[in-house]
Amino acid sequence: MHPINQTVVTEFILQGFPASAELQKSLFVPILFIYFLTIVGNILIIVIVVHDPHLHNPMYFFLGNFSVLEVFYVTTLSPQMLAHFLAEEKSICFHCCISQAFFHFFLGATEFCLLASMSFDRYIAICKPLHYSVIMSYRLCLQLALGSWLGGLFTVVVQTVLLCQLPFCGPNRINHFYCDVTPLLGLVCANTYLLDQMVLVGSVLLLFSTFLLTAISYGFIIFTIMHISSSSGRQKAFSTCVAHLTVVSIQYGTVMFMYVKPNSNSSLEINKTVSVLNTIVTPLLNPFIYTLRNKDVKEALKKMACTKGKNASLHVIK
Repeated sequence: MHPINQTVVTEFILQGFPASAELQKSLFVPILFIYFLTIVGNILIIVIVVHDPHLHNPMYFFLGNFSVLEVFYVTTLSPQMLAHFLAEEKSICFHCCISQAFFHFFLGATEFCLLASMSFDRYIAICKPLHYSVIMSYRLCLQLALGSWLGGLFTVVVQTVLLCQLPFCGPNRINHFYCDVTPLLGLVCANTYLLDQMVLVGSVLLLFSTFLLTAISYGFIIFTIMHISSSSGRQKAFSTCVAHLTVVSIQYGTVMFMYVKPNSNSSLEINKTVSVLNTIVTPLLNPFIYTLRNKDVKEALKKMACTKGKNASLHVIK
């Protein structure tokens, strides 16, 4: 790989979905609605966690971080996609494309680190409940959260710097609906073997290490739950993990399918379909997954709604 001083390609063309212009325009409203619900749902979780003192504990601290990440993640991709649904020429500037690829990879990597931190929190809560408040101190929570964000950053920053130095001097059509690293590397006018291997190894190491930590945590959790004598106690303990376990299954399943496999033209087409689940649907589902079965969040939401209602009534009376 030899860096060059001048980049010939100044913009990329995103080919998007293999659908007619009319069909893509018809997707604008439902995707916009999903984007709106995703933003509102995750911001609502952030507001509830900050507003209610009863939710000022490690579990909801990490959930708040996760919701912040989801807002950034979906905003990295959805506005560009929505604009291209209505545009005749689906172009994106060179630096915008590199930035989108960086933030997509960075936020995705951070997400897995946060999921591992959340699984550690659930392990301490279920396996060591008497020492939970001591072990999961505010300082440790900050360290785990900061470590997750920095871990995601360090995973992608070197690859991004190297990608920026590669020559793009020929084709500029990306076979995707956003700037992803894999199709971008296919447009480089140089040998990308080293960077291909770095991306693959980095992805595998990240997925394997975070998955291993999550699996170990849940191994101890399942072992502890199985030794709880009462069925109600087992059900209560397991219910605190259902939401997190659901999100973990979706995230690892989709990302492992997309990235940890050989590249081919057919696999890139399949990736576009699977990416819709990972980049659009999953961020929408997260607020519902974490709140529908969560009594604490629902109670906090009711209290906040009642408080706002009372304040509005008092304002009208005055």
